[in-house]
Amino acid sequence: PTLTLPPEPLSDSAERLFSEMPSLAHRAEYAALRGAVALLDRLPWRAALGFGARLGALGYRPFAIRRRVVERQVAAAMPELDAREVRRIARGAYEHLGRTTIEVALLPGLGPEGVLALFEGVDGWEHVERAMIAKKGILFVTGHLGNWELAGSYVASRGIPLDAVVRRQTNPMFDRWLNETRARIGMHVVPDSEAVRRIPRSLKQGRAIALVADQGVKGLASTFVPFFGRPAKTPRGPAVFALRFDAPILFATALRQPGGKYRFFIEPVPVVRTGDTERDVDETVAAYTRVIEDFVRRYPEQYLWQHRRWRRQPEDTPAHLREPA
Repeated sequence: PTLTLPPEPLSDSAERLFSEMPSLAHRAEYAALRGAVALLDRLPWRAALGFGARLGALGYRPFAIRRRVVERQVAAAMPELDAREVRRIARGAYEHLGRTTIEVALLPGLGPEGVLALFEGVDGWEHVERAMIAKKGILFVTGHLGNWELAGSYVASRGIPLDAVVRRQTNPMFDRWLNETRARIGMHVVPDSEAVRRIPRSLKQGRAIALVADQGVKGLASTFVPFFGRPAKTPRGPAVFALRFDAPILFATALRQPGGKYRFFIEPVPVVRTGDTERDVDETVAAYTRVIEDFVRRYPEQYLWQHRRWRRQPEDTPAHLREPA
């Protein structure tokens, strides 16, 4: 069922986060962004995305922005690929990043109906409906795959009361613009500094929480689990909250299809409950990481390979499983 709950206002901390005085450089960057968005708004949707793909491809060649990192990681994750296929996937990842950047830039002009129009269908929505009926909340887990920003917008546009846990952007003007866009579509923005306090309350209210869980951020409670066979530092928050509040974990992702539209995929993640809390958390983290890996294998060109996923590892990691060099 489609709900009609209004979006919640931004939290006090989020408002404070947006109110910081921007520097001259921040103002210049933001002015350039708004100018680019104004020009892109005049283009047909496909033409704008085509421009984004070409712009993203420049990062692969000739500028080679993290190109060696991308190619090394793709080759290490899927050693069965030959060099030509690795290069094809790597270039595709840059083109995809360019397209998604344009899509996010154009989100303010879409609104909920426009967001839904970008999708050709959804697999697994029945899991969301059952979870909402149970009133225990939902922990949506996703990765830097497909268009993760659009995935949250899709859920909110379907009327699900959604709290999006977000990290602060470097430019406070862009940060405010992005978070106001999220709020207009129906998301309640929660700065990651507030997550520990806010998530329990939201789950008790039967709300959904959106968490990106495939980057090992310094200072964030994490555990090391296999990702393409190599230990990768992975956030454990979704597993901890699922066990503590008996809430379901649903993996969700928006993936671009050959026709140009997206398809939304939802897959339940098993929450391990043996009574050994530490073991249960680690195995649950490993479970949602396996789901992310499975989708990355299916859509490798739509993953953010530019991020050094295996940068942080246990000290005793064998040499052959360390970060690809």
